[in-house]
Amino acid sequence: MTARGRKALAGPAHETIRHLWRRWLSHGVLDEFSRIEAVKGQRAASVLSATGPRRRAVGAALAECCPPGEWVTVDELFKAMRTAGHDPYLVRSERALWKLYLEDAQYGSLGYDGHHDWPVLQGRYTLCVLFEYAATLGLVDVQYIDPDSVRDDFRHMRGADWVERLSRYDGLLAIRLNPLGAYATGRTDDYRPGPVPAVGAWSPVRVLPNFDVVALDGLAPAEALLLDAFATRSADRVWTLSTASVLKALHAGRGLDELRRFLAESVTREELPQTVTALLADAASRTEKVRDLGTCHLLECVDEAQAVMIAKDRGAGALCSRIGQKHLMVAPGDLSAFRTALLKLGCVLPART
Repeated sequence: MTARGRKALAGPAHETIRHLWRRWLSHGVLDEFSRIEAVKGQRAASVLSATGPRRRAVGAALAECCPPGEWVTVDELFKAMRTAGHDPYLVRSERALWKLYLEDAQYGSLGYDGHHDWPVLQGRYTLCVLFEYAATLGLVDVQYIDPDSVRDDFRHMRGADWVERLSRYDGLLAIRLNPLGAYATGRTDDYRPGPVPAVGAWSPVRVLPNFDVVALDGLAPAEALLLDAFATRSADRVWTLSTASVLKALHAGRGLDELRRFLAESVTREELPQTVTALLADAASRTEKVRDLGTCHLLECVDEAQAVMIAKDRGAGALCSRIGQKHLMVAPGDLSAFRTALLKLGCVLPART
């Protein structure tokens, strides 16, 4: 241990962490974007911009766009950063974008229009800094799940056909600047440890575009049973909706309004992804393709000729449907009129006693 190391350990931990964070923003050695392994071509000459301005942009966003003690989703943070002008721009020039690519240097180049949007480059860099550095130092609390198929902002890009995630940080859902982070970023002048956060302080449920329903803080037993009915539990606090799982619940007599009401009441900070609303709409349409009109009377004629004669009669035929060779079906409400029409044909259907 060096003298500086012994001094750092002997002093208040929050002072040391604040110094480390502020020092790192300007003096870090590695380029954090190298952790976004799906983006190739980073080592080409004159491609990536200097790390200092990028780090400071994220640091300023953490200090200005994240109210202490409040959960902020990453998409809300991205929007606030762009509005405030905190832009960790990744490349030295527009031409350098053509050297970055997914899978194939020609087909998957990020130079094409729509292939270098803010969430793809600046956004992934921001997520990396927050997860690997701010969270590791204890400045922010994070909500994170398996990153595969969580974000779909790169699905349209060439070279992303078989990519499940653009980075390991795609699973970062939200951050919360805690008391240590507020002190380290200069939001407060002194450090006062906060109380243990209460369960349910943030919306307990998130619905993702890949049909996952994530209950980060757990659910009440009744709510868990409802999701068990409509979705497949794929992890301890993750359920996956599918057409098959929803139809299975509807087949068992559950109502789709149950699921819609639960999602509407639980997911309070964002709209349902379009993929999920489309799935629910499709399931609803499938319940309307076949309707139960109640019981009917099934009548058997002596032979096929008798069934044909009755079915072609103007009066009796309008009140029945022919089924098979010698069977007729009559709705309960039409039975009395059908018996009268049969009488005119010289046939008698005795009334049930």
